[in-house]
Amino acid sequence: MNWKWIFEVVAGRVKAELSKSAEVFDGELTPEAAQRVVSVLNKAMSAAWVEAFRSYLESHDPKRDTIEMEGEIYRWKMSSPKEFLTPGGPMLLPRNLYQPDRGGECCVPLDIAWGMVGQFATMEVREAVLFGVAQLTPREVEELLKKCAWFHPSASAIHTMTQEMGRWLEEHEELPREVRAEESVPAETRVLVGSLDGVNVLLAEPGPKPGRPTEAVRSEGQVAESPTCYKNAMVGCLSYYGEVPRGESCPERLQGRYVARMPEEGSPTFRAQWEAEWDASVAKLAPGVIKVMLCDAARHLWDYLDADSRYDDCEKLVDFWHTTDHLSKASEALFGKGSAEGKRWQEKHRHRLKHFSGAVESLLRSMDYYASTRKLSANRREKLTGERNFFRNNQHRMDYPSFLARGLPVGSGPVEAACKTLVKTRMCRSGMRWSRTRGQYVLTLRTYLKSGRWDAMWCRYKAHWTRKPLPDHLAQAA
Repeated sequence: MNWKWIFEVVAGRVKAELSKSAEVFDGELTPEAAQRVVSVLNKAMSAAWVEAFRSYLESHDPKRDTIEMEGEIYRWKMSSPKEFLTPGGPMLLPRNLYQPDRGGECCVPLDIAWGMVGQFATMEVREAVLFGVAQLTPREVEELLKKCAWFHPSASAIHTMTQEMGRWLEEHEELPREVRAEESVPAETRVLVGSLDGVNVLLAEPGPKPGRPTEAVRSEGQVAESPTCYKNAMVGCLSYYGEVPRGESCPERLQGRYVARMPEEGSPTFRAQWEAEWDASVAKLAPGVIKVMLCDAARHLWDYLDADSRYDDCEKLVDFWHTTDHLSKASEALFGKGSAEGKRWQEKHRHRLKHFSGAVESLLRSMDYYASTRKLSANRREKLTGERNFFRNNQHRMDYPSFLARGLPVGSGPVEAACKTLVKTRMCRSGMRWSRTRGQYVLTLRTYLKSGRWDAMWCRYKAHWTRKPLPDHLAQAA
Protein backbone atom coordinates (compact mmCIF):
# COMPACT_ATOMS: atom_id res chain seq x y z
CA MET A 1 0.00 0.00 0.00
CA ASN A 2 1.28 3.51 -0.81
CA TRP A 3 0.15 7.06 -0.35
CA LYS A 4 -1.61 7.16 -3.73
CA TRP A 5 -3.89 4.33 -2.68
CA ILE A 6 -4.61 6.09 0.60
CA PHE A 7 -5.36 9.27 -1.34
CA GLU A 8 -7.84 7.43 -3.55
CA VAL A 9 -9.55 5.91 -0.51
CA VAL A 10 -9.85 9.31 1.18
CA ALA A 11 -11.03 11.09 -1.96
CA GLY A 12 -13.56 8.39 -2.74
CA ARG A 13 -15.08 8.40 0.71
CA VAL A 14 -15.20 12.20 0.92
CA LYS A 15 -16.91 12.34 -2.48
CA ALA A 16 -19.44 9.71 -1.42
CA GLU A 17 -20.26 11.48 1.84
CA LEU A 18 -20.55 14.94 0.29
CA SER A 19 -22.79 13.68 -2.48
CA LYS A 20 -25.34 12.60 0.14
CA SER A 21 -25.73 16.23 1.21
CA ALA A 22 -24.98 18.10 -2.01
CA GLU A 23 -27.89 20.49 -1.51
CA VAL A 24 -26.20 21.92 1.60
CA PHE A 25 -23.64 23.69 -0.59
CA ASP A 26 -26.27 25.48 -2.69
CA GLY A 27 -27.98 28.73 -1.88
CA GLU A 28 -27.10 31.95 -0.12
CA LEU A 29 -24.39 32.12 2.55
CA THR A 30 -25.84 32.61 6.01
CA PRO A 31 -24.57 31.71 9.46
CA GLU A 32 -26.94 28.75 9.50
CA ALA A 33 -25.81 27.59 6.06
CA ALA A 34 -22.15 27.81 7.10
CA GLN A 35 -22.86 25.71 10.19
CA ARG A 36 -24.58 23.04 8.09
CA VAL A 37 -21.59 22.88 5.75
CA VAL A 38 -19.22 22.54 8.72
CA SER A 39 -21.31 19.63 10.02
CA VAL A 40 -21.30 17.87 6.63
CA LEU A 41 -17.54 18.39 6.20
CA ASN A 42 -16.82 17.05 9.68
CA LYS A 43 -18.87 13.94 8.98
CA ALA A 44 -17.18 13.41 5.62
CA MET A 45 -13.67 13.93 6.95
CA SER A 46 -14.28 11.61 9.89
CA ALA A 47 -15.62 8.86 7.63
CA ALA A 48 -12.69 9.30 5.22
CA TRP A 49 -10.15 9.23 8.04
CA VAL A 50 -11.57 5.98 9.42
CA GLU A 51 -11.83 4.38 5.97
CA ALA A 52 -8.24 5.26 5.09
CA PHE A 53 -6.84 4.03 8.38
CA ARG A 54 -8.84 0.81 8.27
CA SER A 55 -7.60 0.15 4.72
CA TYR A 56 -4.03 0.78 5.82
CA LEU A 57 -4.32 -1.65 8.74
CA GLU A 58 -6.09 -4.34 6.72
CA SER A 59 -3.27 -4.27 4.18
CA HIS A 60 -0.93 -5.46 6.94
CA ASP A 61 -3.12 -8.28 8.26
CA PRO A 62 -1.66 -11.73 7.42
CA LYS A 63 -3.84 -13.61 4.92
CA ARG A 64 -2.51 -17.13 5.23
CA ASP A 65 -3.83 -20.40 6.61
CA THR A 66 -0.84 -20.77 8.92
CA ILE A 67 1.76 -18.43 10.36
CA GLU A 68 4.79 -18.92 12.55
CA MET A 69 5.39 -16.79 15.63
CA GLU A 70 8.25 -17.29 18.10
CA GLY A 71 8.93 -20.76 16.72
CA GLU A 72 5.34 -21.95 17.00
CA ILE A 73 2.83 -22.66 14.23
CA TYR A 74 -0.49 -20.83 14.44
CA ARG A 75 -3.49 -21.77 12.28
CA TRP A 76 -6.17 -19.39 11.01
CA LYS A 77 -9.35 -19.78 13.01
CA MET A 78 -11.74 -17.00 12.08
CA SER A 79 -12.18 -13.34 11.25
CA SER A 80 -12.85 -11.42 14.45
CA PRO A 81 -14.10 -7.84 13.91
CA LYS A 82 -13.52 -5.38 16.75
CA GLU A 83 -14.47 -1.74 17.17
CA PHE A 84 -11.64 0.63 18.03
CA LEU A 85 -11.91 4.27 19.00
CA THR A 86 -9.58 6.31 16.78
CA PRO A 87 -8.91 10.03 16.35
CA GLY A 88 -11.24 9.86 13.33
CA GLY A 89 -14.04 8.21 15.29
CA PRO A 90 -15.17 4.60 15.91
CA MET A 91 -13.66 2.08 13.48
CA LEU A 92 -14.90 -1.49 13.00
CA LEU A 93 -11.81 -3.46 12.00
CA PRO A 94 -11.88 -7.06 10.70
CA ARG A 95 -8.87 -9.00 12.08
CA ASN A 96 -7.66 -12.50 11.41
CA LEU A 97 -7.49 -14.61 14.54
CA TYR A 98 -5.02 -17.50 14.83
CA GLN A 99 -4.67 -20.36 17.31
CA PRO A 100 -1.65 -22.60 18.02
CA ASP A 101 -1.79 -26.06 16.44
CA ARG A 102 -1.41 -27.59 19.89
CA GLY A 103 -4.36 -25.55 21.14
CA GLY A 104 -4.35 -22.77 23.67
CA GLU A 105 -4.78 -19.03 23.66
CA CYS A 106 -5.52 -17.37 20.32
CA CYS A 107 -3.69 -14.34 19.03
CA VAL A 108 -4.40 -11.49 16.61
CA PRO A 109 -1.21 -10.67 14.67
CA LEU A 110 -2.64 -7.36 13.47
CA ASP A 111 -3.23 -6.14 17.05
CA ILE A 112 0.31 -7.17 17.96
CA ALA A 113 1.72 -5.31 14.98
CA TRP A 114 0.12 -1.96 15.80
CA GLY A 115 0.42 -2.25 19.58
CA MET A 116 -3.28 -2.64 20.41
CA VAL A 117 -3.40 -5.96 22.25
CA GLY A 118 -6.15 -5.70 24.85
CA GLN A 119 -6.91 -2.06 23.96
CA PHE A 120 -10.02 -0.47 22.49
CA ALA A 121 -8.77 3.11 22.03
CA THR A 122 -5.73 4.22 20.06
CA MET A 123 -2.77 5.82 21.78
CA GLU A 124 -3.79 9.29 20.57
CA VAL A 125 -7.31 8.90 21.97
CA ARG A 126 -5.99 7.62 25.27
CA GLU A 127 -3.64 10.55 25.67
CA ALA A 128 -6.35 13.11 24.92
CA VAL A 129 -8.71 11.42 27.37
CA LEU A 130 -6.19 11.08 30.19
CA PHE A 131 -4.86 14.59 29.69
CA GLY A 132 -8.45 15.69 30.12
CA VAL A 133 -9.04 13.54 33.21
CA ALA A 134 -6.01 15.15 34.85
CA GLN A 135 -8.00 18.39 34.81
CA LEU A 136 -11.70 17.51 34.50
CA THR A 137 -14.14 14.84 35.60
CA PRO A 138 -14.87 11.95 33.18
CA ARG A 139 -18.32 13.42 32.50
CA GLU A 140 -16.80 16.81 31.67
CA VAL A 141 -14.21 15.19 29.39
CA GLU A 142 -17.01 13.31 27.63
CA GLU A 143 -18.94 16.54 27.06
CA LEU A 144 -15.84 18.44 25.92
CA LEU A 145 -14.85 15.83 23.33
CA LYS A 146 -18.38 15.81 21.92
CA LYS A 147 -17.88 19.48 21.16
CA CYS A 148 -14.40 19.46 19.65
CA ALA A 149 -13.36 15.97 18.51
CA TRP A 150 -14.43 13.20 16.13
CA PHE A 151 -14.13 10.58 18.85
CA HIS A 152 -16.68 10.53 21.67
CA PRO A 153 -15.87 8.06 24.45
CA SER A 154 -18.45 7.62 27.18
CA ALA A 155 -17.77 8.62 30.77
CA SER A 156 -17.57 4.91 31.69
CA ALA A 157 -15.00 4.27 28.93
CA ILE A 158 -13.02 7.28 30.17
CA HIS A 159 -13.15 5.87 33.68
CA THR A 160 -11.87 2.50 32.39
CA MET A 161 -8.92 4.18 30.64
CA THR A 162 -8.12 6.11 33.81
CA GLN A 163 -8.15 2.96 35.93
CA GLU A 164 -5.87 1.13 33.50
CA MET A 165 -3.41 4.01 33.27
CA GLY A 166 -3.42 4.53 37.02
CA ARG A 167 -2.58 0.89 37.66
CA TRP A 168 0.20 1.03 35.08
CA LEU A 169 1.75 4.11 36.71
CA GLU A 170 1.61 2.53 40.17
CA GLU A 171 3.15 -0.73 38.92
CA HIS A 172 6.06 1.00 37.15
CA GLU A 173 7.84 2.54 40.10
CA GLU A 174 10.94 3.11 37.99
CA LEU A 175 9.15 5.64 35.78
CA PRO A 176 9.79 8.79 37.90
CA ARG A 177 13.47 7.88 38.14
CA GLU A 178 13.73 7.47 34.36
CA VAL A 179 11.97 10.79 33.78
CA ARG A 180 14.23 12.59 36.25
CA ALA A 181 17.32 11.12 34.61
CA GLU A 182 16.60 13.07 31.44
CA GLU A 183 16.05 16.39 33.21
CA SER A 184 18.58 19.04 34.00
CA VAL A 185 18.63 21.79 36.61
CA PRO A 186 18.05 25.30 35.17
CA ALA A 187 21.46 26.85 34.60
CA GLU A 188 20.52 30.03 36.49
CA THR A 189 19.60 28.13 39.66
CA ARG A 190 20.93 29.86 42.78
CA VAL A 191 18.57 28.38 45.39
CA LEU A 192 16.79 25.04 45.73
CA VAL A 193 13.77 25.17 48.05
CA GLY A 194 11.90 22.14 49.32
CA SER A 195 8.46 22.55 50.88
CA LEU A 196 5.98 20.04 52.32
CA ASP A 197 2.35 20.50 53.24
CA GLY A 198 -0.88 18.59 53.79
CA VAL A 199 -4.37 19.09 52.42
CA ASN A 200 -7.66 17.46 53.39
CA VAL A 201 -9.43 15.13 50.94
CA LEU A 202 -12.87 13.62 51.48
CA LEU A 203 -12.60 9.82 51.42
CA ALA A 204 -15.41 7.37 50.70
CA GLU A 205 -14.71 5.40 53.86
CA PRO A 206 -16.09 5.48 57.41
CA GLY A 207 -14.66 7.93 59.90
CA PRO A 208 -15.53 10.07 62.91
CA LYS A 209 -18.67 12.10 62.36
CA PRO A 210 -17.89 15.81 62.03
CA GLY A 211 -19.36 18.22 64.54
CA ARG A 212 -18.86 19.29 68.12
CA PRO A 213 -17.27 16.63 70.31
CA THR A 214 -20.39 16.33 72.45
CA GLU A 215 -22.54 15.85 69.35
CA ALA A 216 -20.21 13.26 67.83
CA VAL A 217 -20.36 10.96 70.87
CA ARG A 218 -23.29 8.60 71.33
CA SER A 219 -24.95 8.05 74.65
CA GLU A 220 -23.09 4.80 75.23
CA GLY A 221 -19.78 6.62 74.88
CA GLN A 222 -18.93 5.46 71.36
CA VAL A 223 -17.84 7.94 68.70
CA ALA A 224 -20.46 8.31 65.97
CA GLU A 225 -19.25 7.39 62.50
CA SER A 226 -19.96 8.96 59.13
CA PRO A 227 -19.80 7.05 55.80
CA THR A 228 -17.16 9.55 54.68
CA CYS A 229 -14.23 11.24 56.40
CA TYR A 230 -11.53 13.80 55.72
CA LYS A 231 -7.91 12.70 55.70
CA ASN A 232 -4.67 14.52 54.95
CA ALA A 233 -3.09 14.08 51.53
CA MET A 234 0.55 15.13 51.27
CA VAL A 235 2.14 17.45 48.72
CA GLY A 236 5.81 18.19 48.20
CA CYS A 237 7.19 20.99 46.06
CA LEU A 238 10.71 21.53 44.74
CA SER A 239 11.37 25.08 43.55
CA TYR A 240 14.42 26.28 41.65
CA TYR A 241 15.11 30.00 42.12
CA GLY A 242 17.43 32.35 40.28
CA GLU A 243 18.44 35.93 40.95
CA VAL A 244 16.15 38.62 42.35
CA PRO A 245 14.74 40.66 39.43
CA ARG A 246 15.39 44.40 39.52
CA GLY A 247 12.83 46.16 41.67
CA GLU A 248 11.64 42.92 43.29
CA SER A 249 12.31 41.43 46.71
CA CYS A 250 11.83 37.74 45.90
CA PRO A 251 14.03 35.71 43.55
CA GLU A 252 12.65 34.49 40.24
CA ARG A 253 11.13 31.01 40.40
CA LEU A 254 12.59 29.14 37.45
CA GLN A 255 10.94 25.75 37.74
CA GLY A 256 8.75 23.65 40.00
CA ARG A 257 8.41 19.88 40.48
CA TYR A 258 5.78 18.14 42.60
CA VAL A 259 5.09 14.95 44.51
CA ALA A 260 1.61 14.16 45.83
CA ARG A 261 0.01 11.16 47.54
CA MET A 262 -3.42 10.37 48.82
CA PRO A 263 -3.79 9.97 52.60
CA GLU A 264 -1.81 7.10 54.13
CA GLU A 265 -0.86 6.37 57.72
CA GLY A 266 2.58 7.83 58.36
CA SER A 267 3.00 8.82 54.68
CA PRO A 268 5.68 6.18 53.91
CA THR A 269 5.07 6.16 50.14
CA PHE A 270 5.00 9.93 49.98
CA ARG A 271 8.24 10.22 51.93
CA ALA A 272 10.01 7.66 49.73
CA GLN A 273 8.94 9.48 46.57
CA TRP A 274 9.76 12.90 47.98
CA GLU A 275 13.21 11.79 49.15
CA ALA A 276 13.98 10.28 45.74
CA GLU A 277 12.96 13.57 44.13
CA TRP A 278 15.02 15.65 46.57
CA ASP A 279 18.12 13.45 46.33
CA ALA A 280 18.05 13.46 42.53
CA SER A 281 17.74 17.25 42.43
CA VAL A 282 20.52 17.82 44.97
CA ALA A 283 22.85 15.51 43.02
CA LYS A 284 22.50 17.75 39.95
CA LEU A 285 23.08 21.07 41.70
CA ALA A 286 26.12 23.14 40.86
CA PRO A 287 28.54 23.91 43.70
CA GLY A 288 27.43 26.82 45.84
CA VAL A 289 23.70 26.47 45.28
CA ILE A 290 21.88 27.18 48.54
CA LYS A 291 19.47 24.51 49.81
CA VAL A 292 16.48 25.53 51.89
CA MET A 293 13.61 23.70 53.56
CA LEU A 294 10.70 26.12 53.88
CA CYS A 295 7.39 24.95 55.42
CA ASP A 296 4.70 26.07 57.78
CA ALA A 297 5.16 25.24 61.46
CA ALA A 298 3.44 21.82 61.47
CA ARG A 299 5.26 19.84 64.15
CA HIS A 300 5.28 16.52 62.31
CA LEU A 301 6.97 18.11 59.28
CA TRP A 302 9.81 19.65 61.27
CA ASP A 303 10.23 16.51 63.38
CA TYR A 304 10.81 14.62 60.13
CA LEU A 305 13.09 17.24 58.57
CA ASP A 306 15.20 17.68 61.73
CA ALA A 307 15.61 13.92 62.19
CA ASP A 308 16.75 13.12 58.64
CA SER A 309 20.44 13.78 57.96
CA ARG A 310 19.84 14.47 54.25
CA TYR A 311 18.56 17.92 55.28
CA ASP A 312 21.39 18.73 57.69
CA ASP A 313 23.07 21.08 55.21
CA CYS A 314 19.83 22.90 54.43
CA GLU A 315 18.86 26.25 55.85
CA LYS A 316 15.44 25.94 57.50
CA LEU A 317 12.72 28.53 57.70
CA VAL A 318 9.09 28.74 58.81
CA ASP A 319 6.94 30.43 56.19
CA PHE A 320 6.78 34.18 56.93
CA TRP A 321 3.07 34.49 56.14
CA HIS A 322 2.29 31.62 58.48
CA THR A 323 4.24 33.45 61.16
CA THR A 324 2.27 36.66 60.57
CA ASP A 325 -0.98 34.71 61.02
CA HIS A 326 0.22 33.68 64.47
CA LEU A 327 1.24 37.28 65.17
CA SER A 328 -2.31 38.34 64.32
CA LYS A 329 -3.74 35.76 66.73
CA ALA A 330 -1.38 36.96 69.46
CA SER A 331 -2.57 40.52 68.86
CA GLU A 332 -6.20 39.46 69.20
CA ALA A 333 -5.43 37.61 72.42
CA LEU A 334 -3.69 40.68 73.91
CA PHE A 335 -5.81 43.56 72.63
CA GLY A 336 -9.04 42.04 71.36
CA LYS A 337 -10.29 41.54 67.83
CA GLY A 338 -10.26 44.68 65.65
CA SER A 339 -8.43 46.79 68.24
CA ALA A 340 -6.58 49.79 66.78
CA GLU A 341 -3.88 49.38 69.42
CA GLY A 342 -3.55 45.71 68.48
CA LYS A 343 -3.21 46.54 64.79
CA ARG A 344 -0.40 49.02 65.53
CA TRP A 345 1.35 46.48 67.75
CA GLN A 346 0.98 43.76 65.11
CA GLU A 347 2.31 45.95 62.28
CA LYS A 348 5.28 47.08 64.39
CA HIS A 349 6.39 43.54 65.18
CA ARG A 350 5.65 42.28 61.67
CA HIS A 351 8.07 44.90 60.36
CA ARG A 352 10.67 44.01 62.98
CA LEU A 353 10.40 40.27 62.25
CA LYS A 354 11.08 40.95 58.60
CA HIS A 355 13.91 43.43 58.94
CA PHE A 356 15.64 43.19 62.35
CA SER A 357 17.65 40.37 63.88
CA GLY A 358 16.62 39.47 67.40
CA ALA A 359 13.00 40.44 66.61
CA VAL A 360 11.55 37.24 68.07
CA GLU A 361 13.11 37.86 71.49
CA SER A 362 11.76 41.42 71.40
CA LEU A 363 8.31 40.09 70.48
CA LEU A 364 8.31 37.57 73.33
CA ARG A 365 9.26 40.31 75.84
CA SER A 366 6.47 42.50 74.51
CA MET A 367 3.94 39.67 74.80
CA ASP A 368 5.01 39.05 78.40
CA TYR A 369 4.80 42.74 79.25
CA TYR A 370 1.26 43.22 77.95
CA ALA A 371 0.14 39.91 79.43
CA SER A 372 1.24 41.13 82.87
CA THR A 373 -0.29 44.62 82.55
CA ARG A 374 -3.65 43.82 80.97
CA LYS A 375 -6.62 41.98 82.41
CA LEU A 376 -7.11 39.02 80.09
CA SER A 377 -9.84 36.41 80.30
CA ALA A 378 -8.81 32.84 80.90
CA ASN A 379 -9.65 32.02 77.29
CA ARG A 380 -7.55 34.85 75.84
CA ARG A 381 -4.68 34.06 78.21
CA GLU A 382 -4.75 30.43 77.06
CA LYS A 383 -4.65 31.51 73.41
CA LEU A 384 -1.76 33.89 74.13
CA THR A 385 0.19 31.07 75.77
CA GLY A 386 -0.24 28.95 72.62
CA GLU A 387 1.01 31.78 70.39
CA ARG A 388 3.95 32.50 72.70
CA ASN A 389 4.94 28.82 72.54
CA PHE A 390 4.78 28.99 68.75
CA PHE A 391 7.30 31.83 68.57
CA ARG A 392 9.53 30.42 71.29
CA ASN A 393 9.67 26.94 69.72
CA ASN A 394 10.29 28.18 66.18
CA GLN A 395 12.47 31.24 66.69
CA HIS A 396 15.55 29.43 65.36
CA ARG A 397 13.65 29.05 62.05
CA MET A 398 12.64 32.71 61.74
CA ASP A 399 15.74 34.44 60.44
CA TYR A 400 13.81 36.46 57.86
CA PRO A 401 16.17 39.48 57.78
CA SER A 402 19.11 37.29 56.74
CA PHE A 403 17.10 35.51 54.05
CA LEU A 404 15.79 38.75 52.57
CA ALA A 405 19.23 40.37 52.67
CA ARG A 406 20.60 37.47 50.59
CA GLY A 407 17.69 37.48 48.15
CA LEU A 408 16.21 34.19 49.36
CA PRO A 409 12.48 33.38 49.48
CA VAL A 410 10.71 33.55 52.84
CA GLY A 411 7.28 32.22 51.81
CA SER A 412 6.08 28.69 51.08
CA GLY A 413 3.53 29.95 48.58
CA PRO A 414 4.50 27.40 45.87
CA VAL A 415 3.58 24.37 47.98
CA GLU A 416 0.39 26.02 49.22
CA ALA A 417 -0.51 26.80 45.63
CA ALA A 418 0.31 23.19 44.73
CA CYS A 419 -2.12 21.96 47.39
CA LYS A 420 -4.81 24.00 45.69
CA THR A 421 -3.95 23.31 42.05
CA LEU A 422 -3.00 19.64 42.44
CA VAL A 423 -5.60 18.56 44.97
CA LYS A 424 -8.30 21.07 45.85
CA THR A 425 -9.16 22.29 42.35
CA ARG A 426 -9.65 18.82 40.91
CA MET A 427 -10.51 16.59 43.85
CA CYS A 428 -12.45 18.69 46.32
CA ARG A 429 -15.44 19.85 44.33
CA SER A 430 -18.89 19.73 45.86
CA GLY A 431 -20.05 16.15 46.40
CA MET A 432 -16.75 14.52 45.50
CA ARG A 433 -15.49 11.64 47.61
CA TRP A 434 -12.67 9.30 46.73
CA SER A 435 -11.26 5.88 47.35
CA ARG A 436 -7.55 6.15 48.09
CA THR A 437 -6.68 4.07 45.03
CA ARG A 438 -8.88 5.87 42.51
CA GLY A 439 -7.89 9.23 43.91
CA GLN A 440 -4.21 8.39 43.53
CA TYR A 441 -4.70 7.49 39.87
CA VAL A 442 -6.03 10.98 39.13
CA LEU A 443 -3.55 12.69 41.43
CA THR A 444 -0.57 10.99 39.76
CA LEU A 445 -1.73 12.07 36.30
CA ARG A 446 -2.21 15.60 37.59
CA THR A 447 1.23 15.64 39.19
CA TYR A 448 2.93 14.68 35.92
CA LEU A 449 0.97 17.39 34.14
CA LYS A 450 1.68 20.19 36.63
CA SER A 451 5.35 19.21 36.89
CA GLY A 452 5.85 19.63 33.14
CA ARG A 453 6.58 15.91 32.79
CA TRP A 454 3.57 14.74 30.82
CA ASP A 455 5.36 14.23 27.50
CA ALA A 456 8.26 12.36 29.11
CA MET A 457 5.85 10.08 30.95
CA TRP A 458 3.72 9.48 27.88
CA CYS A 459 6.71 8.55 25.73
CA ARG A 460 7.48 5.73 28.16
CA TYR A 461 3.88 4.59 28.22
CA LYS A 462 3.86 4.43 24.43
CA ALA A 463 7.13 2.51 24.43
CA HIS A 464 5.59 -0.03 26.79
CA TRP A 465 2.74 -0.73 24.38
CA THR A 466 4.89 -0.76 21.24
CA ARG A 467 5.34 -4.30 20.06
CA LYS A 468 8.00 -5.63 17.72
CA PRO A 469 6.85 -5.69 14.08
CA LEU A 470 5.75 -8.96 12.55
CA PRO A 471 8.52 -11.16 11.12
CA ASP A 472 9.38 -10.40 7.50
CA HIS A 473 7.71 -13.53 6.17
CA LEU A 474 4.45 -12.55 7.85
CA ALA A 475 4.63 -8.97 6.65
CA GLN A 476 5.27 -10.16 3.08
CA ALA A 477 2.28 -12.48 3.28
CA ALA A 478 -0.04 -9.58 4.05
